[in-house]
Amino acid sequence: MAAMLAVCFSLTVLSSDLAHAVDTTSSNATTVPPATELLIPDSEAWAIHWQATNITQKHSDFIAPYSGTNSLNPHGGMEETTDTTLFLGLRLWSGAEVWLNPEVDQGFGFDNTLGVAGFPSGGAYKIGANTPYLRFPKLFVRQIIALDGTNEAIAAAPNQLAGSQTSNNVTLTVGKFSVVDIFDTNSYAHDPRADFLNWSIFEAGSYDYAADPWGFTFGAAAEWNQDWWTLRAGFFQLSSEPNGKITRINFGENSTNLEVEARHQWLGHPGKIKLLTWINQGRMASYQDAVALGQATNSTPDVALVRRYSSRAGVALNMEQEISSDIGAFARLSANRGDKETYEFSDINQSISAGLSIKGGTWARENDTIGIAVVMNRISGDAQKYFTAGGLGLLIGDGNLNYAPEKIVEMFYSMQFSSTATASVDYQYIANPAYNQDRGPVSVYSLRLHANF
Repeated sequence: MAAMLAVCFSLTVLSSDLAHAVDTTSSNATTVPPATELLIPDSEAWAIHWQATNITQKHSDFIAPYSGTNSLNPHGGMEETTDTTLFLGLRLWSGAEVWLNPEVDQGFGFDNTLGVAGFPSGGAYKIGANTPYLRFPKLFVRQIIALDGTNEAIAAAPNQLAGSQTSNNVTLTVGKFSVVDIFDTNSYAHDPRADFLNWSIFEAGSYDYAADPWGFTFGAAAEWNQDWWTLRAGFFQLSSEPNGKITRINFGENSTNLEVEARHQWLGHPGKIKLLTWINQGRMASYQDAVALGQATNSTPDVALVRRYSSRAGVALNMEQEISSDIGAFARLSANRGDKETYEFSDINQSISAGLSIKGGTWARENDTIGIAVVMNRISGDAQKYFTAGGLGLLIGDGNLNYAPEKIVEMFYSMQFSSTATASVDYQYIANPAYNQDRGPVSVYSLRLHANF
């Protein structure tokens, strides 16, 4: 599959006249004055887009006096992931679109995506395979209901038909998709096919959003867009047990999400501030109960033995600010209740990240990007006791724990060869992987190839 991607990548570089498109469901809109409404392009009736991404990673050897079931291999390792996706869209009626995204995946994250809470590959799912396999991660309908305001031209992009819409509107999305297509988005750190690779940098680390092991679920979201603010609400299906597959629609386990976004200008440059809250409801375990049962039975604590219907809430603050035409800054702060096990995303109870995205205009490579970011992840006192006693989480579990916050630095350079092809080199330095200062530090080196039309 990697060889196939290399051929596609080479051919795509030669096709520099194709239109560039980014895999995102957020609008790429240009305001059009009412007097020039006739210049708005005709609405697309249908569209086909495509992308392919290969991420190859290697991590260094590191010091580790002991390892557990979910540990990162201290003797180094090398893995690759490849995914290729079709974006098939059809306009149903005025303001309504349906999208289907068949995708072929192949490859693994390090140690089958284990060993680091802020996992270093956004191309790695929690389920891997040596041979390519077909999935249908997205099938959804979007309806835009016009309110008022200026008309905006909408550019063609994956999961977005070209056309127009009013600046003030209500957008409804229903079906199977990713919660983070809509919530916790950020212009500078959100797309592992284009910017940062670390899970806890391109998303809020503590955001335990509803998802199957590949990151998708069933649900519905509504967005109320006004001149300078947006209100979002969503209701989604959790897996029937933490980190489980979602094979049928059942909202017995569920997640409710609410986000408020405010847009502003600072010294003539745009910025956004978002406040997100969520609450998950389902069968989940208390760390205290798991540790108590382990002590009573003289065994390793196991969250699977003490699960009962309960809830866990969290909050995230997400900020982005353009500093100049070539430089943007971002930061996220997030936290969830640390008394219970992680349900879907990663074993993180508090996280803070910040970074810069720098375009290459100053060195005559305006479509190249340099990114640098730092993140610090923590777990609660209850979680520390659980992992110290040998418990296992979704991604971590060394059999013991000498606790310290997990600290990560990531840097990348993305070079655009044409309007449809990029290559990126990426370096991550991970101190205290899985919150364990007995192990590490670890260096991760990555090469990412991406092509799209």
